[in-house]
Amino acid sequence: MQNSPRIETERFILRKFNDNDINDLHEILKDEVVNTYLPWFVSKTVDDTKRFLEDRVYLEYQKEVSYFYAIEAKDSHKVVGYADVTDIDLEEKCGDLGYGIHRDYWKKGIASEVSLAMLKQLKEDGFAYIHATCDQRNIGSGKVMQKCGMKYMYSYEEQWQPKDILVVFRMYQINLDGNEKRVFKKYWDMYPNHYIEENI
Repeated sequence: MQNSPRIETERFILRKFNDNDINDLHEILKDEVVNTYLPWFVSKTVDDTKRFLEDRVYLEYQKEVSYFYAIEAKDSHKVVGYADVTDIDLEEKCGDLGYGIHRDYWKKGIASEVSLAMLKQLKEDGFAYIHATCDQRNIGSGKVMQKCGMKYMYSYEEQWQPKDILVVFRMYQINLDGNEKRVFKKYWDMYPNHYIEENI
């Protein structure tokens, strides 16, 4: 397990963020449409984005194990999104996969390409399994997870913070070590309104 080792895909370089990425990142974080399904509020100013880098991203780089990437396009060198693994449990060897993509680059297979590369790296680094959640209404993100080999496990209702809205989340999981009987039950146990949807 490492801290954000550089990864290359056919079209992208996954690398650590730096101060030169602030303007590109701000384009993503200020977009209210992109922000709909992200777990923080819109960045209204470049200073907000700078604080996001300092308070969230750069702190991740101080940890022994963390994965928080800028998604840099090889052809333009523009940062078109981010991808990360949070809530890493070193004992369980698991973590939560997430991503956000600039709206101009939606429906180009970026999230799938990047997530597959990250899952390959995580498996090589000894992770046993990875989980991910998405809003029930975010059909596109659910399809990305399925394309990456993740399986739907269950749904649950959460009063989502910091936005303080009621959301139905779907929890997906991939077992990298072949233990297909394992199910990440944290959210099932934490939230009383949980269930398994059919035909997901």
